[in-house]
Amino acid sequence: MVRAVKGSASQLLRVGVIGAGIMGSNHARVLAGLSGIQLVGAADPDPVQRELLDRVLGCPTVNDLDALLKLGVDAVTIAAPTHLHHEIALACIARGIHVLVEKPIASSVEEGREIIAAARRAGVTLMVGHVERFNPAVQAIKDAIRGEDILSIAITRVGPFPPRMSNVGVVIDLAVHDIDLIRWFTDSDIVEVQPQLSSAVAEREDIALLQFRTASGVLAHINTNWLTPFKARNVTVATRGKYVMGDLLTRQVTECFGFQPDGAYSMRHLSVGHDEPLCAELIAFISAVREGKTPAVTGEEGVASLEIAIRCLDGKPTASAAPRHPGPRRVAG
Repeated sequence: MVRAVKGSASQLLRVGVIGAGIMGSNHARVLAGLSGIQLVGAADPDPVQRELLDRVLGCPTVNDLDALLKLGVDAVTIAAPTHLHHEIALACIARGIHVLVEKPIASSVEEGREIIAAARRAGVTLMVGHVERFNPAVQAIKDAIRGEDILSIAITRVGPFPPRMSNVGVVIDLAVHDIDLIRWFTDSDIVEVQPQLSSAVAEREDIALLQFRTASGVLAHINTNWLTPFKARNVTVATRGKYVMGDLLTRQVTECFGFQPDGAYSMRHLSVGHDEPLCAELIAFISAVREGKTPAVTGEEGVASLEIAIRCLDGKPTASAAPRHPGPRRVAG
């Protein structure tokens, strides 16, 4: 059972940020503006990053985790490099601190499961930062396909090479977002993986064409690379009753429906919210901590998506022994 933070919602929740790079700095920025939150500080070994965060936000900064924990925190967000997630998360959980860890949850499935087990034993909230779920366009797509028989999903996530990237390729950096979305859209596990990877200009894979089949029979593919000079984030979902197209950057979502034998159909643009995804994600985390409820993205979900990403990196087509339904599954929510 996850324990809620004692006290009323009006009491300040003391939150710290671990990692002051691009993502961690954004965590600090959002947390600093949330009501009912006290941003206690941020930890990062890089003095340049610390100085920048202190100057821009006036956020107290320290050079390591122990110093941050000594300031007294109820919860932390972990935006450190992936290979440090396991060690940092376990250290925080051991002190009864609630944890939001950026995707991927850890470097390996085994490490991810150890984090989950530790959080369960300690009774603390563990949430994984799959921020794309909180994109209003993604939510509009999810709403549009609710109750539909999903047939296929196609996702394109491409852009230029990120100079900051050094220890992972496009599968872990980019495609893991969409692996999570495929599982979330279909409410079904991925049971078959057919990856095609290439390292065209980088040391690690910078092109990935990934095909999947879910346990419910949905076919899906992801096209991702670091070779496109501009960012593109597009999702299309085909169901028996409609065809939904979403641009996750412009947040435009369109659905086609009412298909006729002569090829005619109707089209409409769907209403999409304006929330900042990271802000919505952090609010969801804080709510889970305060109320002791299941977080929006559980550790188990984070590990499941990581496991599929690692299977893609193995570079060989694989199929699970899990049973498949004979046809697409009707998604209830």
